[in-house]
Amino acid sequence: MSPQPPVWIRTPQDLTLLAASLEGAAAVAIDTEADSLHHYPGKLCLVQLASDRGAAHLVDPLALADLAPLASVFADPGVVKIFHAADNDLAYLKRLYGFSVVSLFDTSLAARFLGLTALGLDEMLRAHLGVDPGKSRQKDDWSRRPLSAEQETYALNDVLHLVPLSARLRDELRAVGREAWLEEECGALAALALPPKITDPDAYLRLKGTKDLDPRGLGVLRELHRERERLALELDRPPFMIVGHETLVALAARRPGDAAALREIPGCSDKVVRRFGPALLAAIARGLALPDEDLPERARQPRPWVPAVVRRRAGALRGWRAEAAKRLGLDPGFLLPQRLIDRLAAEPPADQAVLVAVEGLRRWRASLMGEAVLTLLRSA
Repeated sequence: MSPQPPVWIRTPQDLTLLAASLEGAAAVAIDTEADSLHHYPGKLCLVQLASDRGAAHLVDPLALADLAPLASVFADPGVVKIFHAADNDLAYLKRLYGFSVVSLFDTSLAARFLGLTALGLDEMLRAHLGVDPGKSRQKDDWSRRPLSAEQETYALNDVLHLVPLSARLRDELRAVGREAWLEEECGALAALALPPKITDPDAYLRLKGTKDLDPRGLGVLRELHRERERLALELDRPPFMIVGHETLVALAARRPGDAAALREIPGCSDKVVRRFGPALLAAIARGLALPDEDLPERARQPRPWVPAVVRRRAGALRGWRAEAAKRLGLDPGFLLPQRLIDRLAAEPPADQAVLVAVEGLRRWRASLMGEAVLTLLRSA
């Protein structure tokens, strides 16, 4: 497919015309460019679309309050929506616009069903189509306008080649009898409901190094973490660009009381101290002033007790997985994820009907397992 000059969509009128032009298309390739490296929280900066008819468009969500006209395209079962590694793209499109997606084809999932190990889009384009997508621009700030010609080319390459790539992958899947497996997995991914994003007030406890902090240190860290979050939202910068995780924990451990002591902490450069020093010192002071009864404590998490029979079943399933993955040429963790092993070992299904009904197992896995795995679970 030869590249064509992109058509920018920046007005509601143009968006409505684009949606109308996509009606009746056999397939639409879709990608997004979001930015969580330069902004906080991350924002959707670009939506790229290319239909099987060859037209390519760059939709600017920063200029459009809503993308509602495209909802009918995403919900149309007659239009195949082609993504590569659709998880993040779908998360933005569903959360921001409430899109329902049907008839999904994920080229990354297709590659996994073919047993490929190089799953990046750039690698797949080179291997399957002989296309060199050029230099990666994943670290660019996609919220800046105007985009350079190189950025436009990069963005369009992510969709212009997805239609022929998906056709090539579908042929290969059909040849090995796995096309239905992909369709089932893609259907489940498209239908996946996203839980609302919830801010975890205890996220600071999971930072590396916090296990060495006493309750007072944890109290200081909590105040520092809250202050960093406030600054990140105020300045529209990712938290790690305010102060790194390791630096935050070091501040909680050493609790400097002035700018000179701050500068002794790794990661607290002169620039950091000039810009954020007063806020960091104030957070440390608040943590030091907390009454003892208000200090956080790390809840002890006892190791779960697993009955011996469950461990035997899990071991037997891992043995089956290793053999089956080798025979089928699939990644073991993709063939049977550990979460499914744990579930099957804890509550072994009595028959094939119960096996198929296990959440997340899918029919394609049940057909591969069959009576052999049911027998294995009973004997273990």
